[in-house]
Amino acid sequence: MADLLTLDVDGRSVRVAHGSSVIAAIAQASGTADIVTRESVSGAPRGPLCGMGVCQECRVTIDGVRHRLACQTLCAEGMNIRTARSES
Repeated sequence: MADLLTLDVDGRSVRVAHGSSVIAAIAQASGTADIVTRESVSGAPRGPLCGMGVCQECRVTIDGVRHRLACQTLCAEGMNIRTARSES
């Protein structure tokens, strides 16, 4: 069994395998395929699209640092992740 990390996604404690991306943790926390990471300027919900950091749609706040790419960031023990869902 892989080592598990515990982190916080929008106030919810989530356990993920070591080596998981932040977007995987967000998906696990949401429990649905409807993943919203941020809102556009007009307020439209936005979510991951390309999975390789080009589209920038997966930007979230990680440990207080805004605009981090969830698809390109690996999870770390105790990480605090905030998406647009936590701001609603």
